[in-house]
Amino acid sequence: MNLSARLDALRQRQQTATLAGINRGVERETLRITNSGQLAQTMHPQSLGATLTHPLITTDYAESLLEFITPVSRSVRETLTQLRDLHRFTYRHIGDELLWPLSMPCYVNEPKDIRIADFGSSHVGMMKSTYRQGLTHRYGAVMQTIAGVHYNFSVSDQLWDELAAQDGAQNCSDYRSERYFDLIRNFLKHAWVVPYFFGASPVVCSSFTRYSPGDVDLQSFGGGMSYRPYATALRMSDLGYTNKEQAALRISYDSAQQYIDGLRRAVSTPSERFAKIGVQDDQGEFRQLNSNILQIENEFYAPIRPKRTAHSGETPTQALERGGVEYIEIRALDTNPYTPVGITAEQMLFLDLLLMHCLLSDSPKMSWDDQQQAGKNLTKVVLDGRDPRLRLQQGEHQVLLKEQLKDLFKTLEPLAEVMDNANGGDAYRCVLGHLGPQIDNPERTLSGQLIADMRKAQQHGQGFAMQLAQHYREQLLQESLEYYSEDELKALATKSLTEQSTIESQQSGTFAAYLQAYFAAAEEKKERAC
Repeated sequence: MNLSARLDALRQRQQTATLAGINRGVERETLRITNSGQLAQTMHPQSLGATLTHPLITTDYAESLLEFITPVSRSVRETLTQLRDLHRFTYRHIGDELLWPLSMPCYVNEPKDIRIADFGSSHVGMMKSTYRQGLTHRYGAVMQTIAGVHYNFSVSDQLWDELAAQDGAQNCSDYRSERYFDLIRNFLKHAWVVPYFFGASPVVCSSFTRYSPGDVDLQSFGGGMSYRPYATALRMSDLGYTNKEQAALRISYDSAQQYIDGLRRAVSTPSERFAKIGVQDDQGEFRQLNSNILQIENEFYAPIRPKRTAHSGETPTQALERGGVEYIEIRALDTNPYTPVGITAEQMLFLDLLLMHCLLSDSPKMSWDDQQQAGKNLTKVVLDGRDPRLRLQQGEHQVLLKEQLKDLFKTLEPLAEVMDNANGGDAYRCVLGHLGPQIDNPERTLSGQLIADMRKAQQHGQGFAMQLAQHYREQLLQESLEYYSEDELKALATKSLTEQSTIESQQSGTFAAYLQAYFAAAEEKKERAC
């Protein structure tokens, strides 16, 4: 059933209101930096809590790479308020440090200056740190300091009931997983749309490119910066998150089980390249968790992931196998530098529209050639998306990017109207109205604006990103908390420290034995599943 037929069925059954119950969450990464624009060398402040156990404030790869996580909410405004409060609270506890407002890192002196995140002395904490040590040896520390924003999305139980009724199916975990994988395949074909509008990393610090293995042709931007004239999101190019060995895995999105099997195959397939690193050094210290293509499933790089909240000790694929897909994680978003929290309501609403379109539209299976073609289109837009002459592959033909976008917007307009009616108001139509002119004028996109503003600041001998960072610090420090209270966030921090201490005091055995048991349990589950 195509999108138009789905919408007609919702109208006829008077079920359009089911489109309103979207569940959202945001994960925003950002580097702590000094007033001179370099990576902070300080450890994660204890007053923010324990990164191992805090549900809202943690670190990603490095001690200086903060990650803010919002709870699930059905309100865009609530999510942004929660996110802003976490930034406000953090600024009160990091002294005179700043939060870097771009995805690509600030000045990096030497890779040794990047401290891998410390999650404590428990086995689970050491596993997290060892995994990051493995990423360092495999891809380099500098690449891991790139920040992004992840958008988590799921639809209501009421909509699932309605879609299952339309399909004559039972609303169960298998049905939802099947339909979420329909969404994923459609998103992969349209993933390039996200960096076109929201890519915000067309410029990189030359200190970063010294240590990047990526082969991207860049030009001098001046001021120690490099760029591509039409780039949108160099974060997603070969300069950023890449693992060429993963391409050989040919992980399929045609079903949940094929996806699960592919990831498990990657975690158990040895890599000659990574075997040369060694799992342990001469003193028995771990250099990586294992020498397989993926150390663990989280190492798989993709612009979108199917997710389910895992139980303690459970791998992501075990969680999917147990309960099916719970939500979708979009990983193609650069940090938006024009807001102190890295993402705006407009971006969230547009992603809602795009993802709902992907869910409700027909979704044929994807061959490996189809996947490769979708990846090539994404790469073209990442590197040259603002080139008005750029053509993308559409079936057997090359079609101008702007013509494909205009066609997409035509299909989104009736969906936006229905979703506005379901929610009350005109927010979705307003988003299309604002983004639409950027199709014919790429310089109005985020990447176009950023290049223009960086050029202007450069002419005045200033750094645009540092200006933003200092402005956001002053702004957020002056604001009061709105969703959380200071006492609530302090209590969360204290609780997380206690929980980490309890985990560390209750563990037994060696770390090596813990790892062996962890991977044995994952393998045992795989055998039972087969």
